[in-house]
Amino acid sequence: MWLWTVPVAVLLLATGGCASPIALVSSQAGPVTVPSAAPSPPSPLYPPRVPPPATPSPFDPEELAEKLTGIQPQWPRNRLPVAPAARKIDCRRVRCVALTFDDGPGEHTGRLLDALARHHARVTFFVIGQMVAEDRGENLRRMVSEGHELGNHSWDHPPLPQLSPGRLKYQLSSTQKIVKRLAGVRMTFMRPPYGATDRRVAAEARREGLAQILWNVDTMDWRDRDASIVLQRATQAAPGSIVLMHDIHASTVDAVPEILNQFTRRGYAFVTLSELYGGGRLVPGREYTSYDGR
Repeated sequence: MWLWTVPVAVLLLATGGCASPIALVSSQAGPVTVPSAAPSPPSPLYPPRVPPPATPSPFDPEELAEKLTGIQPQWPRNRLPVAPAARKIDCRRVRCVALTFDDGPGEHTGRLLDALARHHARVTFFVIGQMVAEDRGENLRRMVSEGHELGNHSWDHPPLPQLSPGRLKYQLSSTQKIVKRLAGVRMTFMRPPYGATDRRVAAEARREGLAQILWNVDTMDWRDRDASIVLQRATQAAPGSIVLMHDIHASTVDAVPEILNQFTRRGYAFVTLSELYGGGRLVPGREYTSYDGR
């Protein structure tokens, strides 16, 4: 597993996962940006986080990816995964839900992909560049080949508004590069860690061609590592919802089969974010929390 590298100062108010107090989210309302609070002791559920370096890391993600692909004979450079054909799903008429998974790929991602494959479900993964590098692209390629969508979740999960311009650019561009190099995909979405964003983050996302995808249903699975609680919260989603989960937690992956079962019984389609929004290109830099059918 990788080391969390985000400042303790943003973890705060008894949080520790992607949904921090910077982005207060529930199934009834979208994220609300609020001023940063004074630091409080780190949650016992998550280890203290180390501040990111003041300057970008000296290595080039493309060079790293070149080395990684060089030791993956089953995925030679000239044979990147091919995504299945696009589906025609009109979420104005079909009950759609977009399940999204942050912070991976990790040790439980393969098991999650197995569960999704059994249900023919497509989802969106917001990946961390450092995790992609550690994974050597294996799960990433499988995600693409099985029709899932990839989104940028930064290189090592810092609160983006606290970074210098150079470091902010590096967090997004380095993740874009390594995913493109390892999986042949240019991502068009990003999710700011903790849901923390501001005008500078929006401007940098716009320069990278990335729409900002937040959420309107937060399972709080990083805090409550209980599959039954994750199930109960996830299945509160209404048509058009974007559900936040994390594939780095075994308890979340344990909950997914029954989440899929319950939504299937209710007649839902599991869609990627592109499918949720009708295949239209979302505006880079703009924030989206759910789909209202327009």
